[in-house]
Formats: sequence, structure tokens, C-alpha cells
Amino acid sequence: MRSRLFVVACLVGAGCGDIRKAPTTGYEGWEAFGGGPDQIQYSRLDQIHPGNVSQLEVAWTYETGDEFRGSEIQCNPIVIDGLLYGSSPNGRVFALDAATGEEVWTRRLEVDGAPLTGRSKNRGFMHWRDGDDSRIYAGARHLLYALDARTGEPVAGFGNEGAIDLRSDLPERAGSLSISLNTPGVVYGNLLILGSAVSETLPSAPGYIRAYDARSGEWHWTFRTIPHPGEPGHETWPEDGWKTLGGANSWAGLTLDADRGLLYAGTGSAAFDFWGGNRPGDNLYANSLLCLRADGGELVWHHQFVRHDVWDMDIPTSPVLVTAMRDGRLIDAVSVSTKMSQVYVFDRETGESLFPLKEIETAQSDVAGEVLAQRQVVPVKPPPLGRQRLTEAELTTRTPEAHAAVLKRFRQVRSDGLFTPPSLQGTIIFPGFDGGAEWGGQAFDPETGLLYVNVNEMAWIHRLVERGELRGSVNGKRLYQRNCAACHLDDLSGTPPTFPALTELAMNSQELGALVRGGAGRMPAFPALSPEAVAAIAGYVLRGEEGEAIQASPSSGAPDVPFTHDGYNRFLDPEGYPAISPPWGTLNAVNLDTGAIQWTVRLGEFPELTEQGVPLTGSENYGGPVVTSSGVLFIGATARDRKFRAFDKATGELLWETTLPAGGNATPAVYEVDGREFVAIASGGGKTGGISGGSYVAFALPEDD
Repeated sequence: MRSRLFVVACLVGAGCGDIRKAPTTGYEGWEAFGGGPDQIQYSRLDQIHPGNVSQLEVAWTYETGDEFRGSEIQCNPIVIDGLLYGSSPNGRVFALDAATGEEVWTRRLEVDGAPLTGRSKNRGFMHWRDGDDSRIYAGARHLLYALDARTGEPVAGFGNEGAIDLRSDLPERAGSLSISLNTPGVVYGNLLILGSAVSETLPSAPGYIRAYDARSGEWHWTFRTIPHPGEPGHETWPEDGWKTLGGANSWAGLTLDADRGLLYAGTGSAAFDFWGGNRPGDNLYANSLLCLRADGGELVWHHQFVRHDVWDMDIPTSPVLVTAMRDGRLIDAVSVSTKMSQVYVFDRETGESLFPLKEIETAQSDVAGEVLAQRQVVPVKPPPLGRQRLTEAELTTRTPEAHAAVLKRFRQVRSDGLFTPPSLQGTIIFPGFDGGAEWGGQAFDPETGLLYVNVNEMAWIHRLVERGELRGSVNGKRLYQRNCAACHLDDLSGTPPTFPALTELAMNSQELGALVRGGAGRMPAFPALSPEAVAAIAGYVLRGEEGEAIQASPSSGAPDVPFTHDGYNRFLDPEGYPAISPPWGTLNAVNLDTGAIQWTVRLGEFPELTEQGVPLTGSENYGGPVVTSSGVLFIGATARDRKFRAFDKATGELLWETTLPAGGNATPAVYEVDGREFVAIASGGGKTGGISGGSYVAFALPEDD
């Protein structure tokens, strides 16, 4: 095995003057989100290899028992001192014996005096230790909890009774904004460094990156992604934009080069996502890769991927610390994969791109008030991992009827490739709002220089809608349409699970009113709404009551942005399948030494189409891969078929697959307990029409092996 991998390393590298070698230390556990602060999702364990992976069996299953319709689990569990830490669909945090799956402790966190419940996305945890003091840090909406790793009890000396409020150090707009920690940050010494999830429409919190003391929770430093007057980048925003604008947040995760003391953060778009007439300019540091000093938050360098984003082209994943061979020498680099299916590679210290970039001219908007950037920058190499423009030739031919239906719709909208301006007519977003690459992350093999990226190929139709003014008297229905329908749609059906349906809410009027006023994650807070307006919205959502008319006022609706949109709408054929020709999802190996795509395979299937004899199509996929030194790549991610798969990392050959109780829409963890190697994945489902589940499943070789 070792000699085979040595040959692979020489073949895929630029040369063998500086031979790639597998790490000789570390990467044997899974003690941090993504496997470690470098986010390479790699394991040095080699008990499971291509020759025996087909013998994997279920070692244990843990049932959370609290899944509900539309729920999911996105958690990448971590393993500390033989305990596996995970979260449930309904917001519980728990610790299991990592060898047996037996529950050791469980805790439901509280938010504003009530237990956290439902639709609380959590992708993982941070861990910090000082001697016998071992802590797990868990996000619960706007709170960050410190829990004793052995008992699950909140640590009394951290913040206020074990939690800090992530809104408290935003003095400009404290207390009235929605902010959450869905993805864990990183631990640097005694610092917890965090990004955040904020609303993607106004009102929205600014997406500052912040550091806190791991022991006390005391604030340490802030990097302002929407610069204040006198700070570099302020000139790319309106003069007073920092007072009212939001977004530019790092929601997908942070990456740490601990040896250099450098932090890497990818940021999202500014709010409102789809119209920026109130924020003219390039809008630094939105849609950027930031390199910051981890100890103080100072900016070292940055690269902006999208100038003045109006397409929701967030950086959807943690940066990945990689190496790339240049002239026989390994360069320490950082890689970013985008929603647009692009891969960028930069020198970690200087920010210089290791592959050529080019500027392209882009079209201007015909929507009132919008001024787009005239030029955007894209990579020349590696080539895009997904199609960049949808044409008639790329439409589905699954059936003649399907083709005719999608062709008719296609001819009604605009489809001119990347950076086609949003419009009142309707614009194809391709790759779509969920990528390309997405939040599951990428795996990097330091021995071969291959980066593994799973990609969605889904077209979406996006259409701007004039908001109109609220005048005279309004009722609950009109207030809902004004403030809520852009995400949850006019019929309350939403686009689950990202924007849940409101048709079967298990809430009373008081609970829904608190949510409307306070917001949650991507949902904005509406603290200015009058009690009468909140009650009218609750009555319409919960009971279908249009309600009595109340007088419209400035507090009756969202900020004065003249456009909203008609929701997040996939481009589907009449039977609900993608309107484009396959592939609908792929797994790719990218050679970072040469910029070439080493191999590509279709990832995922629709079981009913397979039964009909349709060749493998691929499918939308959520959750990332893990690669091992022994030659295996593990990935779940495919919600429709619920499969968990193992591939040969050198060739993409499928080595093994099994069906999970629900889709494994999360990144697995690879770890060892008492000499036995395990691969564990959350089986939560809930994506793209898949069933919801509440399981964690761990696989291992038979014990007698």
C-alpha cells in the first residue's frame, strides 16, 4: 500500500524533487470541526483501506428520537477522550461513548429562558482544555454556551451563567438584531474566534469576526467586515452604510494556521442579497477571503471574489489549508471553493494566487437604482467543476413532455451565464444558490495534493418584485406578504429546510411573536413592528386569519428597500426533477499542483429513475467528504438515495455503499477507540424532499478482524 501511494504522489505532483509525504503525526482523532483547525477533513488512520472497506458493518446506532417533519442534522461530530459530541434535530447537545454509542449525558440549552427547540442548525462544536478543565462550546441562536465536557453542565464562570450573548458587543445596534452561531469557530490558545449567521435581508446585523476569552467569555477583538470611517475599505460602501447595512459575515466556518498565527475567513454577501442600490460600491469585505492575525484581528491580506454581490454568492465553506507543488517545491497555501464551482488557491502569507486569474466584463442591471461592478475576477485554472451557463442545449430530455415544459419556461427568463443581473423578468442562477460547492467542506490529501470537492448542479429561477409602499390600513395577510413571503412564499410553503414551511408550526401566538421580534439566524428581527402588527402576522400564519385592519406606519414593514424577490425557486420539470440534463451532482478530485481535474464521478441517484433504467444522474448533495491516508474517501451527502459511500481516492472507483436511515447530510468523522477505527455520520435527512431522521450511525470492521 505504501509503495502504491508513493507512486501516486509522484504521478500527480509537478515533480519529485520535493516529495510529498503523509503526515507522521496528528490526524488520528477528530477533535475539531472538519477534523482540525486546518479544515482538510483528512485522517491518518489506516485500519480501513480499499482492500477491506467492503466489510464495514454498523458498529452502533444512536437514535435522538426528536426528529420532526422537515428536520435535519448537519452536525460534524467531534471526539474527545473517548466521547463523541453531537446535536439532535430539536436542539439537544449530547455526549456518547464513541465506541458503543451509549449516551453519557444530554442537555437542552435555553435561550431567553425557554428551551431551544426546532430548526436550530448546528454544524459542530469547539473544544478547549486547560489541565482538568475540558469544555465544549455550543451555539444556541444568539448565545454561545460553555459546557463541561464530562457532564454537560454549563460552566458558571463563563459569561452569564455559562453563556455569552453574541449581540452584546455590537453597540451600534445591540439587542435588536438576529445573529446566530450555526458553524463553530476555532480555538487559538485561550481565544475562541467566531463568525456568525445573520439575516440576509434588512434589517441585518453586520457580520463582524470576533474573539473571546475561552475561560471567561470576555470580548478580546473584533474585525469589522463593514468598515467604519477611517478604516480601509470604507470607501467601497456608502459613507454611513456601517450604521444600517448588514451581512458580509463568515457563516460557513473559520480556518487556522496555528504555527503562523493566521486566521482565514470566507465571507458572504451584504444584505439585502439581491438588490444593492442602497449600498453602491464593491462592498469590501463581503464575498472575500480574509487573512487576519489570530491574536489581534489585524488584516494581513484579502481577496474579493464577487464585487457588489446581488446573487447571494457567499463563500459557502471553510477555507482549506493545502500545499501545492511549484518548481519542485511545496508551497503552503489556502484554497477556497465557491458556489460558482470555482477553486482558488492562494499563498498563505502573501495572498498571491498560485494560478492565473482573469477579469471579465459584466452586464449592467436594468433594475431601478442598481449599479453593478463592471468587471469581475475569475480563475483560469483549475477549470470550473460545474457548468457556468445554462443554454437550451443543456435542458432536460428525460421525457419529451418534460423537455417541452422546461423549454417554454426557459424562454421566458434570462440566462446569460455568471453575473447575469437579477431582473423583474426572472434570471437563471446557475450554478444555483446552494452551489457549486456548499457548506459540507472539502477534503485535502497532503500526500497526493488532491483536493476533493462535491458539487451541486442545479439551476434556480430568481425574480425581483417591487415591494410597494404600505399606506392606509393593512391586515395580517398584507403584513405577512410585506415582511415574510420573500422567504416563506405567499402560500406559507417555504423552501424547506432552508426556509421552513409555516403551515404546521407547533407554536402559539406568543412564541411566534417573540420569534418575529427577535429573529433567528438568517431570519431578520423586526423589533420595530408594533404589537398590533405582530399579532396580526401571528394570526394569519397560525390560523389563516386576515385580521382586522390596522393603520400602516413606518414600523409596519421591512426597511425601505424598493425590491424584494419571489422566493428561492429551483428550476424543475413538472414531475419535480431538475430542469437540466445530468449530471445533477458530482464528486471531483482536483490536482492542486497542476490545476487539472484528476477525476470526476456522478454522486447520488434518484432510486425511482434507477429502477426505470435511467443511467446514474447524480443529485444535489449536502455534507462533505473525508479522505484517509490508506486510500479511501468517505462521503454521504446525497439525500434522495440516503447512501453512504466509500471511493478509491486515487481513481474515484466506488468501493462500498450502504443505505442510511435518512440522508447523511453532514460530514462524517473518522476516529479510533481502543485500537478500532470508526467512521460516524449523522443521518438526519430532510433535504430536497428526503425523509427526516434523527440517527447517528458508526461503522467499523468486524471485531474479529
